[in-house]
Amino acid sequence: MPPGTSPGPGAAHRHDSSTGHGSSSGRGTSPGHDSSSGRRVSPGQGAPAGPGASSRRRGSLSWLNTHTVAGQVFILQIAIVVLLIGAAIVSLLIVAHDDAEQEARNRSIAVATAFAHSPGMVQAIRSPDPTAILQPRAEAVRKATDLDFVVVITTKGIRLTHPNPKRIGEHYIGTIGPALHGRTVTETRPGTLGPAVAAVTPVKDTHGKVVGLVSAGITVSKVSSLANREIPLILGAAATALALSAGGTALVSGRLRRQTHGLDPSEMTRMYEHHDAVLHVVREGVLIVGGDGRLMLANDEAQRLLDLPERPEGLRVTDLGLEPHMADMLASGRIVSDEVVATGDRLLAVNNRSTDRDGGPPGTVATLRDSTELSALTGRAEIAQKRLKLLYDAGVEIGTSLDVPRTAEELARVAVPRFADFVTVDLAEPVLRGEEPAPEPASTMRRTAVVGIRDDHPFYEVGREFVLHTATPQAWSMGSGRGAVQPDLTRAPGWRAQDPEATGRVVTYGVHSLVTAPLRARGVLLGVVNYWRAQNSEPFDEEDISLAEELAAHAAVCIDNARRYTREHSMAVTLQRSLLPRVLPEQNALDVAYRYLPAESGVGGDWFDVIPLPGARVALVVGDVVGHGMHAAATMGRLRTAVHNFSALDLTPDEILSHLDELIAHIDQDEGLAGGGTEVTGATCLYAIYDPVTRRCAIARAGHPPPALVRPDGSVEFLDLPAGTPLGLGGRPFETADFRLPEASHLVLYTDGLVEDRSREIDVGLELLRTALTHPGSPGRTPEETCEAVLDVLLPARPSDDIALIVARTRLLRPDQVAYWEVPSHPSEVSALRAAVARRLEEWGLGEIAFTTELILSELITNSIRYAAGPIRVRLLHVRHLICEVADASSTSPHLRYAAATDEGGRGLFLVAQFAERWGTRYTPDGKVIWAELPLP
Repeated sequence: MPPGTSPGPGAAHRHDSSTGHGSSSGRGTSPGHDSSSGRRVSPGQGAPAGPGASSRRRGSLSWLNTHTVAGQVFILQIAIVVLLIGAAIVSLLIVAHDDAEQEARNRSIAVATAFAHSPGMVQAIRSPDPTAILQPRAEAVRKATDLDFVVVITTKGIRLTHPNPKRIGEHYIGTIGPALHGRTVTETRPGTLGPAVAAVTPVKDTHGKVVGLVSAGITVSKVSSLANREIPLILGAAATALALSAGGTALVSGRLRRQTHGLDPSEMTRMYEHHDAVLHVVREGVLIVGGDGRLMLANDEAQRLLDLPERPEGLRVTDLGLEPHMADMLASGRIVSDEVVATGDRLLAVNNRSTDRDGGPPGTVATLRDSTELSALTGRAEIAQKRLKLLYDAGVEIGTSLDVPRTAEELARVAVPRFADFVTVDLAEPVLRGEEPAPEPASTMRRTAVVGIRDDHPFYEVGREFVLHTATPQAWSMGSGRGAVQPDLTRAPGWRAQDPEATGRVVTYGVHSLVTAPLRARGVLLGVVNYWRAQNSEPFDEEDISLAEELAAHAAVCIDNARRYTREHSMAVTLQRSLLPRVLPEQNALDVAYRYLPAESGVGGDWFDVIPLPGARVALVVGDVVGHGMHAAATMGRLRTAVHNFSALDLTPDEILSHLDELIAHIDQDEGLAGGGTEVTGATCLYAIYDPVTRRCAIARAGHPPPALVRPDGSVEFLDLPAGTPLGLGGRPFETADFRLPEASHLVLYTDGLVEDRSREIDVGLELLRTALTHPGSPGRTPEETCEAVLDVLLPARPSDDIALIVARTRLLRPDQVAYWEVPSHPSEVSALRAAVARRLEEWGLGEIAFTTELILSELITNSIRYAAGPIRVRLLHVRHLICEVADASSTSPHLRYAAATDEGGRGLFLVAQFAERWGTRYTPDGKVIWAELPLP
């Protein structure tokens, strides 16, 4: 092992060179290098104390000693830093020189070109005294751009400007030939301050003729000063790097000293060789698994016992092809002591310990000891392995659902044929209903599951109810709470006493042995399980009772879980159904059919309602509370009750949704104040009001799927109305949309459970719904037929959400069922109206209630004349009741009061309330309507 490598998690704290021992459990071994297989491993943590004592006294500056790894690393770091700094400085100088010259050229060209094209340049050169004009401008440009010179030259090479005015009029020194031909030229030439770059560019008139030249230049040294500024930074960075290297080396050296306990490389090598030899010589398998579930070390014995692949280090233990139980135990890091695990044809005694105790690295170390030979000596190895496998499979295969009969069948199937040839499960009757059986053992049982190696079994069929005889082993097992065995059924008179004829058939069939065990969980006795062997199978003995009891104990917990779920589900379904309408109310506006299907996994919060309203109108409601269970069902009940109350106020659909939104906000607020409550995570609702007189349908929705309209010709459309936000979110008002529905059209309302499923998007569901509703060939389809057609297409095999569906066919009142009058706002008009009403009632055959009707209308019209302005409208509707309506332009609602004996008025509404079956007020955009319903004679 190279010096400085830290030992692994299993290194011992004592070094004994005379004995060469390591702990057989793996805690005294250290990972290393296997000379036979070439495996490279990490040594363990910890070291012998003796040899490291002198090393720890060598001082805190051992990293400066070139004989140590830390000192050698430090010198190497210094050499690398120096080489990098030198290379950086040389590279910077080269690049800076090239960049400076190029920068000087670019700046010279830019300034010369810009000055040559500046406004008025051509006119200044052609002026009588160009120097007077151009010299100030050239000097201003030179100073502004920090160039050495900006010179204007004639086409004959004579300077017109110069930083030194004495040189104006002299010949320009440099190349101007290309510039005279219209090209810009640059050149580098020596100067008094060092090399300089000059650019010459032509000055052209509007015809492209060169009339002069502009030369601009700068010394390269002015630009190359960047390198001089960068070198100090590089040197400072170098010093910082050296300081960091020294500090890092010191930290690494200290870390190495702490991890190796001050051991020298030679001492580490000796310890490594010693531990490596011990590790691969011991006759116990050793596995070290890291905190990430990967195998860090496997010695030779572990490879042999587990039949590991070549070079398994670095693989996850779940990828080594181990038995599931062994792989799960190693991957989970579970602490075990001498646990027997079946692996292939071996039984291994496994000890597993954590390595992260006392500050060690995360992971586990496991030792494996082959105990197959021991088990083989007792002749029970194969049986134990099969039983362990059976119990493991039982833990996986029993309890996959929360259905009591299915769980009982899973118990029977897991035991056949590995433990028994036939298995029957009998449960107490209350268990199947989800109820808790009586504390004493039940005598009345129901056969719940029968599974065997053949289908033509001689036992009671599933569903058979029978009474246990007190002499049977099943009755004794349920009473004592322990299993019982009958090795020979031909010599079991107590068992034969149950049903001599049926038990005789069982014996004749070849069944010869029985083990029975009670199904008890959480102190509740649920039933009994019977294991039967037949024909050539070995008879049961006393040792089989323990396995039968373990299987029964695990299955009993699963059956009890299913029983509890059945109880809760039944309670929730009962609550939900009690909150939904039992029967639909009678009304004249719609022919309604509905379907409600609860989810299989748990009841939800879907609901619907049909609410008669004044004026022969009807409200249709459908909603959905998000979630499942008792809370969703209870919330649904509160919302449905609130909808009924708000509907009694005769509000518009958007106002009702607004009130529901506030109600859910208050519910959440109350739950929060109470603490520990469950908030309403959301609810959707659609509210529609249909008027059979005007065919007007007002609809508003809050996050609910849109309704579908099936027209009389069989065509289908989804009504376009504002979606609105789900209830409880607040922030946005709801909107009501008005539609005129044709007579005999179908309005279809539903919840999202109908069109949306785990395997189906809502868009696909809506198209399927459109297909199911479209019926051009049968326009007279009834609402019941429409419900059946929709469910045939859209109902999932196992609904994961509640489904509510309402199909309402619209009606229209005949003209002879409606009477309408407009009454001027004058008391003299009341008598004429009473006469007209009396005639119409005679035509309807309602002369018996004419006087009562006239009295009610007189009182209502008189109130309108007294307290309202504008025309008064009177309407009679002859439906299941006689409905009287008086509409005016006032928004003031009358109130019923009891008049004193001396009061002259105040008795009109009291009379209306006495003679009418119901009366009330509803508001309209134009005012209000006071209505009263009278029963028909």
